[in-house]
Amino acid sequence: MLKNNGFLRLKTALVLLLLAVICRTAAAGADRTNWKRQEVDLRMTGGSRIKAIIHPQDKPPPRLSKRADHRPKRLRKKILSAEASSQLAPLARESTAPVYANVIDSPPIDGFVPWIAVSPTNARSDDMDWDAHDSPYLVGNYLTTYPQIDFAIGLYDTGAAANIMGNANAERAGVFDAELEGPYTTLLAGATGYVEANVSHPLGVFIDGLDAIDPYPYDPNGILDMSSMVGEWNTSILLGLVPAYGAPDLPTAIGAPMAAYYAAHFQVDQQITVTHNGQDFTAPTISFYPWDDPYIPTYPNRVYLELRPPGGNVSYFPIIDFETLLFVPLYPSMITGDSIQSLFFFPEVDLADGNNTAIAQDKFMYDTGAQVTVLGTTVASRLKLYSQEPDFEVEIMDVTGTITIVDGFFLDSIQIPTIGEWLSFTNVPVVILNVPSPEGDFLNGIIGMNLFSEYNFVFNGMAFDLYTPPYIEFEQIPYHIPADIAPPGGDGKVDSLDLADFAEAYLAIPTSLNWNSKADMVSDAIINLYDFAILGKYWGQKLAP
Repeated sequence: MLKNNGFLRLKTALVLLLLAVICRTAAAGADRTNWKRQEVDLRMTGGSRIKAIIHPQDKPPPRLSKRADHRPKRLRKKILSAEASSQLAPLARESTAPVYANVIDSPPIDGFVPWIAVSPTNARSDDMDWDAHDSPYLVGNYLTTYPQIDFAIGLYDTGAAANIMGNANAERAGVFDAELEGPYTTLLAGATGYVEANVSHPLGVFIDGLDAIDPYPYDPNGILDMSSMVGEWNTSILLGLVPAYGAPDLPTAIGAPMAAYYAAHFQVDQQITVTHNGQDFTAPTISFYPWDDPYIPTYPNRVYLELRPPGGNVSYFPIIDFETLLFVPLYPSMITGDSIQSLFFFPEVDLADGNNTAIAQDKFMYDTGAQVTVLGTTVASRLKLYSQEPDFEVEIMDVTGTITIVDGFFLDSIQIPTIGEWLSFTNVPVVILNVPSPEGDFLNGIIGMNLFSEYNFVFNGMAFDLYTPPYIEFEQIPYHIPADIAPPGGDGKVDSLDLADFAEAYLAIPTSLNWNSKADMVSDAIINLYDFAILGKYWGQKLAP
């Protein structure tokens, strides 16, 4: 297969898809002998993973979200009027009205992972049609005899410039048996190297939330109900090659080319756990709607996003295959317009640490595939973080398997202006990385899902609508006592009803007939004494009326 070489080709292929990390190493001779190492597995932009958090023994590490009984504090805060605060964004300075925010103090470093079910078909158009076509139902023929079982689980990843399917998932889903791998490959930039991926022939890709997977007692993979899947066809995706020894497989990620055409409703307070191919996956309930569907759920607060660079459709870049004399994809389908690789950005993000501020930063990408929030070195320098010792460090493994250590800090505040109540966070854990921007240079940062772990929300890509830009509508999840598991939805108190439901589900795992995800309060895929300890901790508690 032919490789595409050269910096410009790499950049136009998928430079933003995987991390290109420029990190500040620890000061020469810095003493780390008293630091502790905590192994984790957290997802970052572009398929990189945080494999460990390292922190001083006398300082607490960033909080992890796995413990259901340890939530960030919420403070309803009245932000001063625009004249009284020099730290408000220009949006607020245009009005004398006060701005309100529900402040989240000490959010976790890791947000949820938006796992979804993914199923390919052979749906394509003719060789002169290079555009992807969205469809609210399955189009084309299945690639295996049993597609309800041979599906993949991947990420709904707005930070990916192309759709990707890892090698193992593509093999299982029948992509290689259907000979849908193309004659060309491209190199993807990783943290410290490159990984090669195949550019597929046009095909169909269809998705749904984990709630479309029905547990089946005789098959640990579950059965996929394909009746409500949405997706696009005549789209070229990236296929993972067989990984080199010691290197991870490419992630399966459904990215911006799909997200532009649909609204995704994230019910973060309704978590689902499924088992597939011997692995457990936990994610919010995610439902997909055509971008103009009148039944898309609504929430009272909205922030508009920007598609940058501006895009107009989704298509692949064709080239003549001289063996067949037909057009084949040289690069995968991406959002095209003024340029390729368009992604979603917040128009304004305000940051503060001590007496230093970075106001109205406009190069923060919105990335549902990243659990972690990232700052670029330019913003970190503006906030004078480099004059401080890091609060913690993280070990990042990129897609090549290479480990890089970068700094982390607890930032005093991050605020995102919205229509309605602002998104506002204090004591925010952030990781310092330089990530290439589709506009050239580097991003100011990435807003990860750790800042949305307390919200139900809708992300709508708006399909290049001329009058309404992409947006996020959101509402804070009402506080729920972790042990209030009965009746369904809770009744604001922990009592004998909760104990009875817990007892009925005791020792269940996700494939058990008596499985109750609400009773799995520590999110370890088994209901046991650890969950019972939380029930005891909250026994007799009631929500204030």
